[in-house]
Amino acid sequence: MTVTLIAAEAPARPAHRDGNVLRWLGAYTASMIGDSVYYMALAWAAARTGDASQTGLVLAAGSLPRALLLLGGGVLADRLGPRRVVVTSDTARCLVVLGLAGALLLTSPAVWMLIAVALVFGAADALFLPAVGALPPRITAASQLARVQGLRGLASRGANVLGAPLGGVAVALGGPVLAFAAAGVLFAVSLPLLLAVRMTPPAVRDTAEPAGTAWRELADGLRHIRRHPLLGPLMLVIAVSELGFVGPLNLGLILLSQERGWGASGMGWVLAAFGTGAGASALLLAVRGRIPRAGLVMCLTVLTSAVAVAALAYVPSVPLAAGVAVLIGLLAGLGGALCGALTQTAADPACLGRVTSVSTLFTHALSPLSYPVTGAAVALWGTGPVFVAGAALCGAGAVTGLAFTRLRRAELPR
Repeated sequence: MTVTLIAAEAPARPAHRDGNVLRWLGAYTASMIGDSVYYMALAWAAARTGDASQTGLVLAAGSLPRALLLLGGGVLADRLGPRRVVVTSDTARCLVVLGLAGALLLTSPAVWMLIAVALVFGAADALFLPAVGALPPRITAASQLARVQGLRGLASRGANVLGAPLGGVAVALGGPVLAFAAAGVLFAVSLPLLLAVRMTPPAVRDTAEPAGTAWRELADGLRHIRRHPLLGPLMLVIAVSELGFVGPLNLGLILLSQERGWGASGMGWVLAAFGTGAGASALLLAVRGRIPRAGLVMCLTVLTSAVAVAALAYVPSVPLAAGVAVLIGLLAGLGGALCGALTQTAADPACLGRVTSVSTLFTHALSPLSYPVTGAAVALWGTGPVFVAGAALCGAGAVTGLAFTRLRRAELPR
């Protein structure tokens, strides 16, 4: 493949002072808050409409198209351009949620209706997630991508903090109709902000003839990851560490709180502490902008966070558990942000949508499959051994990254 390098101008200001980046950040934040409100409204409507099994079916329905179509979403992001795909998918999410709100004004919710909406929303998510991950290199210089990852982490944490209470207030005031309408309005708010973002051409332009079919483009993207000395190890670290991290920290924490008698309030304090640590790491990266020896720091922070995950199962009180959770959030958040920044700087911009779709497949689609395994293992052996096993798997991912010299020595652009 023949490529031509295009020189990119250095930005006049850091990313956190760049109006172009801030417009993208505002759009992303509005969309993420809309996501939280939508899921709150969907869960409430499903619980009021069907029994527990039907509620679970409604909430799980969106994950199927998301998992099946994520890689295709990456192909579309590279073929059509990430902003066009983000705007199209956000518009689709806005219309389907507002349409559901309008339908609920005329009729009572039905399980089949909620499942249909969840399926369409999940398909739109499969387009949105790879494209939104491929946008940062088009709106700022490579030297600012670490800051952008920090800002994105802050936006995600803020959306989690604001979205659930906002959805709860909307449900309390006007039921699911008002909550779905609020989510749709938030998606609509993101659209003009996205359209106002200035896009720069990719740093690498493919001058060869078009790749052809979508299947061939997908195969080319996967081949790019497999042959790249940095991307292949990065994807391996993401896949292994996420499988070990997600089960204990999501489902396992609920079961640990029940076993220790901490209750919902205790679990809430631990989750809040984790969010505080993750938010602090995002703020650090957003302000500092660059961490020296990024590859080594990423692997070491993931490895240390794995040790903290194992320790979490053996702390005797909520305050100590919250302290450990702050450490986990700080280390895992910093490691994850550095991993994202390294991925965006290492990938060929022509393949970035497909590369992002692969990493998103591991973090959003495949890792939740560990929930049933985690639940069954806790029932057999208790929380302690399961947390240790998950931590060992997470640590194995970090050790795997350390074994690759190119990843261990990887640096972010200055």
